Amino acid sequence: MEKIFRIFQVSDIRNKILFVLALLVVYRLAANIPLPGVDIERVQSLFENNQILGLLNIFSGGGLSNISIVLLGIGPYITASIIMQVLTMVVPQLEQMYKEEGEAGRQKFTMITRIITIPLAVIQTFGMISLLKAQQILINLSSFDTLILVIIATAGTIFLMWLGELITEKKIGNGVSIMIFAGIVASMPSILSRVFSTFDSAELFTYLIFLIIGLVTIAGVVFVNEGQRNIPISYAKKMHGGRQSGGSSTHLPLRVNQAGVIPIIFAVSIVLFPSFVGSVLAQSSNTTLASAGSFLTSVFQDQLIYGIVYFTLVILFTYFYTAVVFDPKKIAENLQKQGGFIPGIRPGKNTQEYLGRITRRITLFGSIFLGSIAVLPIVVQGFTNISTLTLGGTSILIAVSVVIEMVKQMESQLVMRRYDIY
Repeated sequence: MEKIFRIFQVSDIRNKILFVLALLVVYRLAANIPLPGVDIERVQSLFENNQILGLLNIFSGGGLSNISIVLLGIGPYITASIIMQVLTMVVPQLEQMYKEEGEAGRQKFTMITRIITIPLAVIQTFGMISLLKAQQILINLSSFDTLILVIIATAGTIFLMWLGELITEKKIGNGVSIMIFAGIVASMPSILSRVFSTFDSAELFTYLIFLIIGLVTIAGVVFVNEGQRNIPISYAKKMHGGRQSGGSSTHLPLRVNQAGVIPIIFAVSIVLFPSFVGSVLAQSSNTTLASAGSFLTSVFQDQLIYGIVYFTLVILFTYFYTAVVFDPKKIAENLQKQGGFIPGIRPGKNTQEYLGRITRRITLFGSIFLGSIAVLPIVVQGFTNISTLTLGGTSILIAVSVVIEMVKQMESQLVMRRYDIY
């Protein structure tokens, strides 16, 4: 509470928080403006019975469950970010732009991501509208009506992308993550009301199990997010004009979960793609394409197959994104230039191999944890058979991670201002 009071006593930070809250209000208003011609009762029934659409709704910030003008939320922007991150691994020019050209290079990288977002938004919106038409949620749509809906929803995605970047500029958290967090928080009242309306005293023990698992999950998320392996670093002593400098010791923190929630966001975008393709193909007049679409849809509606694919993708993306954000070669080179070394490890290539080996080992535990969190709803519902209360491990992970990141960024701004005062 003391930190909260201190944050609001600093006018600069207070104004940033109020500005972000105002943008989130605009975002939530947009997420509650429905597209024309929507059958609300069918929408609620579809989302209650479809785990995949419920998961996609999280990343749309709740805009999908309302079939709103921001239908897909920032999903296409996330997909575009995935594509660009993958391309940095295979296109040297993009890697150089992102990692070596400084702020100007990152701005170019971001601009390319924005451009890619537009066609992706068009394709994904068309796929979602085709799925909703097949479920009789959007009815009596002509080709012109479909075109108008695609344009509106694509414009909504671009609008949310802009809002997210405005939030990020205030440096109190990542705009995309905060918007997803806002969607999760906004869904809580409806979830609680549904639980209380269907409450069965005979299932009291099951509800207590849900509560305990939820608290343990939150504790686990905090523990893993804050967990790190400290690598000792020593600096050689140097002589400058008869004066001795250096000789200090410090440590290099290697976080257990360096990738944050990004692997889950990436995995969701990929695991939902076959369902989208299947829903589109199922509407085809060609019997071969229609049967292929139906097969794809039925395969990924199987909770076991869906859970295995989802878990595997989370682990793969955790390793992939960790390799993007942490480069042992560059760390080893920087240490060598600064006269630093790991005790017992030769500088240069040996240090690089040592850091890579340690990173792979701790990332294994981080990736398994993230994968377990991702499939937690499927496992819990499989044991309890309660559909009205969904323990969203992904939602908990995102919410807790975003709060921790926001607190850290605001604390760092408080520290900077304290140094400015003194």
